[in-house]
Amino acid sequence: MHKNKNMRFKLLLLLGIVVAACQEKKPVDRMTEEQLRAYADELAHQFIITDGHVDLPYRLKVKNFRLEREYMGIPVSTKDGDFDFERAKMGGLDAPFMSIYIPSSYQQHPDKGKGLADSLINMINAIANEIPDKFVRANSPAEVESAFADGKIALPLGMENGAPIGDDLANVQYFFDRGIRYITLTHGKDNQICDSSYDTARTWNGLSPFGKEVVAEMNKVGIMVDISHVSDSAFYQVMRLSKVPCIASHSSCRAFTPGFLRNMSDDMIKVLGQNGGVIQINFGSAFLDSAVRTGNEQNRKKLLALLDEKKLTMSDSLAKPVIEQFRKDNPSLYADVEIVANHIDRVVKLAGIDHVGLGSDFDGVGDSLPTGLKDVSQYPNLIFALLKRGYTESDIEKICYKNVWRVWRAAEAYSKSVQ
Repeated sequence: MHKNKNMRFKLLLLLGIVVAACQEKKPVDRMTEEQLRAYADELAHQFIITDGHVDLPYRLKVKNFRLEREYMGIPVSTKDGDFDFERAKMGGLDAPFMSIYIPSSYQQHPDKGKGLADSLINMINAIANEIPDKFVRANSPAEVESAFADGKIALPLGMENGAPIGDDLANVQYFFDRGIRYITLTHGKDNQICDSSYDTARTWNGLSPFGKEVVAEMNKVGIMVDISHVSDSAFYQVMRLSKVPCIASHSSCRAFTPGFLRNMSDDMIKVLGQNGGVIQINFGSAFLDSAVRTGNEQNRKKLLALLDEKKLTMSDSLAKPVIEQFRKDNPSLYADVEIVANHIDRVVKLAGIDHVGLGSDFDGVGDSLPTGLKDVSQYPNLIFALLKRGYTESDIEKICYKNVWRVWRAAEAYSKSVQ
């Protein structure tokens, strides 16, 4: 009798757990569109959202940003660019990796590149120091979580282009100490580390001998290896060499943009996933849809031909009305938020839900952002699109931050184990 009661109690307890789980999962299929949008907004603010690539630092640098009082509104509230505090809060963005972007032109002058990197890092540190009620620098997932609990936006750092490392391996530790937590190995040209997807020179046929040392040193000090921008050969060599999972901080799927080598092929996405890594989807329309990319490229060529016919260049003052009329007659084409969801779907199909994240390239892709994802206030639109496709809360939490956290923590753990 006692045994039967005990069994009945266990069954009731199990039934209660199942009922609770069912109650916890919201019936998405029975929601109106308005309710589903509200639910998407709720999740955007319930979960940490990290974005692998926001180009705010360089945008502010080229605008001669200064931290004098009259300029304080730039990162807090502005209609300029894609990022500020108010819009980030509206969209649920909590941890945008600030891109310490070093143009390829600096590759021949690594000391100048290092100086530019330092100045951009100093700028982000100054923003956090001068507006501490809104921003905080963060060097680890734990520090981001603490900022999130305090209602602040965390500002982790990633360096786009390893050129400032120069030929001195000690600079890897230097940039870690300055707060850099990932390094994109190169940018638009082959550099001293590896070949670029945009460059046809194929200087190293992948990684340089020094580049192989850089990857090992990044593993050792705890900097994530970012394979966005690298050539296919460099990617596969990194996959073989790295002791830690890697990220593609702002790349998309080549299947949707055949011939665009800056994106990742299906096989690369599979291999990245097999190595525990994460591809963070770039929102630029050219990264998302080859038809959009081709159409805009044709318009660009037509405009240049028109200007040439009139013996004008893009920078001539007399060209301005010609350009404005041309763009009115030939409007730019854009991808949309559903196409971003298509890229996420493809990564999930190829590598699994644990290997995809968000890497918008906000403030870095100009006027090419997709409809529905025009700035940092609009992440809920993407979550809405994913909910409609059957993604669960757990799936969305992984996409928003947990997948990247796993890689970041793996980099931390490996570094701790070898030092």
